[in-house]
Amino acid sequence: MTSDSGEVLLEVDGGVAVVTLNAPDRRNALTPAMADELIATFDEVDGRADVGALVIKAVGKSFCAGGDIATLTSAGKDPAAPDAYEGMGKIYDSFYRLGQVRVPTVAAVRGSAVGAGMNMLLATDLRIVASDARLICGFLKRGLHPGGGHFVILSRLIGREAAAAMALFGEEINGVRAAELGLAWESVDDAAVEERALELATRVAADPDLARAAVGNFRKEVVNGAVSWEVATQFERPAQMWSMRRSAQ
Repeated sequence: MTSDSGEVLLEVDGGVAVVTLNAPDRRNALTPAMADELIATFDEVDGRADVGALVIKAVGKSFCAGGDIATLTSAGKDPAAPDAYEGMGKIYDSFYRLGQVRVPTVAAVRGSAVGAGMNMLLATDLRIVASDARLICGFLKRGLHPGGGHFVILSRLIGREAAAAMALFGEEINGVRAAELGLAWESVDDAAVEERALELATRVAADPDLARAAVGNFRKEVVNGAVSWEVATQFERPAQMWSMRRSAQ
């Protein structure tokens, strides 16, 4: 599927949905219209029982440069104006919606990711990042307070100290450092990023029903605030019993 604007592309192959950000002329910076298209695409993915994983990637030299400058400038004139408030809300909603996709998600990150672009990759379950990628929080440098729950989704991966260094003090990291910090599973050469992400996604997508059940509990137990061991057993027991019963049939 291709969106009306062509800025969001969707292909499904072997149970893997590949969503591509395709606005390289502005480094895939998010506009409200593009955010709407992303949300609709994620809705479409969730409606397909044959999909067991999702990879999000981008065309061009940037994964995502954040919110579109024109959108941010317009919103800055009167942030409380209904149109401005709604437009920024759509950008927030696009990466939040990615975090709610019902299958395991992988970000294939090449080039730069800044601001809301960082939020986009942080919203996924796993990240494969090019060794020479540039990962930049960048909000304060633009004179902006971080948005979209940035502190939470960054610190839950890399901890308080590294999150402070990046989000408050403006430290930029590459893919190698991202893997060292736990922000990415693996750092590979730029040309190998998408192939490696697809390899991982294809593996889990082989059993879409199990992938959905497993990632749902993974997020409840680990991502959305760690739960106790006792509570985790209650989350996992019905899902494991279901999988055992299914395997025996």
